[in-house]
Amino acid sequence: MDKLKAVFLDRDGTIIYDVGYPKDPKQVQLLPGVVEALTKIKGYGFQLVMVSNQSGVGRGRISSEEAESVHHQVLADLDRHGIKLDAFYYCFHSPEERCSCRKPSPEMLVRAAKELDINLVRSFMVGDKQIDIEAGKRAGCKTIFMGNNFVSGNLVPMPDFIASNWSEALPYILDK
Repeated sequence: MDKLKAVFLDRDGTIIYDVGYPKDPKQVQLLPGVVEALTKIKGYGFQLVMVSNQSGVGRGRISSEEAESVHHQVLADLDRHGIKLDAFYYCFHSPEERCSCRKPSPEMLVRAAKELDINLVRSFMVGDKQIDIEAGKRAGCKTIFMGNNFVSGNLVPMPDFIASNWSEALPYILDK
């Protein structure tokens, strides 16, 4: 049987508004177009896998309990629209801890690929930061930079596609 294809999703700034170290579930708000896009992506046979750095825990800005309550709210909001993530992976370390799982390391994507039988070359990494793009590239995925804060120039690696929102990203994913 062929390996599965996936769309790896950063969380803050990609699925929900980035409010900076969210600690209260009331801060969770899905971005416009997320529900429609993820529903279509799932309908095309992709696995949906969240991969997110949450260094607020490692930095002591939020507790693990607060991080968990925000995570559960994200899942509940998606579930309310019939969207189920196939898996989720978080790195709670601060950058200073120099762990092996924190993006731009591809470790969370590679681990998901092993655990879920995903073909990384047929998959996409969608995120709003350069570290998301680097993690996706290092894992062998096609990459989409999401948002309006992309600055070109000497950023390496460059994303395969730049989308200001999910309406722009969705056709690229479904076409590839």
